[in-house]
Amino acid sequence: MTMVHRFRRRMATAALVAATLPGLIGLTGMTATAAAYSPPGLPVEDLMVPSPAMGRDVLVRFQPGGSHAVYLLDGLRARDDNSGWDIETNAFEKFHNSGVSVVMPVGGMSSFYTNWEQPAVGNGQTQNYQWETFLTSELPAYLSQNKGISPSGNAVVGLSMSGSAALILAAYHPGQFAYAGSESGFLNLSQGIWPTLVGFAMRDAGGFDAGAMWGPGGGPDWQRNDPTLQAGRLASNGTRLYVYTGNGTPNELGGADLPATTLEGLTRGSNQAFQDAYTGAGGRNATFNFPPNGSHAWAYWSQQLDMMKPDIIRTIG
Repeated sequence: MTMVHRFRRRMATAALVAATLPGLIGLTGMTATAAAYSPPGLPVEDLMVPSPAMGRDVLVRFQPGGSHAVYLLDGLRARDDNSGWDIETNAFEKFHNSGVSVVMPVGGMSSFYTNWEQPAVGNGQTQNYQWETFLTSELPAYLSQNKGISPSGNAVVGLSMSGSAALILAAYHPGQFAYAGSESGFLNLSQGIWPTLVGFAMRDAGGFDAGAMWGPGGGPDWQRNDPTLQAGRLASNGTRLYVYTGNGTPNELGGADLPATTLEGLTRGSNQAFQDAYTGAGGRNATFNFPPNGSHAWAYWSQQLDMMKPDIIRTIG
């Protein structure tokens, strides 16, 4: 394929995604109300955790269950009143009486759960997004002091936007996270059309500017937060990984609309790039689940959390 043909193909793909973007972003959004999916009676607590780095208290939903925890990170259109993991799945119920506690940070729309270079202006607010500092310093210190959660040997799982964040947090903080799971994550963020697609997505989800997050597309901070470029760190750390993506072909779980199938189809390629980089770096401690079906939708992510649960418990429980 010539360079001109490759360029035209990339532009056509970008145009298709841009045309379907409102639907794509809605897939990682929440329902109209913040009613929890999990049944009443579970020992779920709402914690207000001080964050000097972000200049505010952060709501964290917490279910005690053991001295180690799985951190569940939300999608692109994360709300400020509840986590999508609780609105769209029974994640708390899945881990009840499992020996593993559950930590659900709330908020972080379009944040990629990273430390931003500049203030995050969007969703009618101006915030100081310093999520990596919060998740790897302030929150574990609070949980250790107040809830008896070990600051080391935990798990982190993300979906869509936060799939890459889960891997990056584990790459740079291996003591804290012995396990990292990515579900339909964007795992080659600094390369090809991904900076453009991320920019489109963030503008649609709250009006945020990707340049305020990591600077010019493909620059040093994009590379620092690109799991494919940091796969060697994960391989060297020996972190236990679980990486899932569908191929855009829906099954009985649904997600047959064009936005869901298009985005998942694009995501598959970035996951394969990560797999190649990880195995090329000598990584041997990962499960890669790339089935011949699967769309960009919560039903698949809930199912995948069920599938990785025994692995999480074996690793950190």
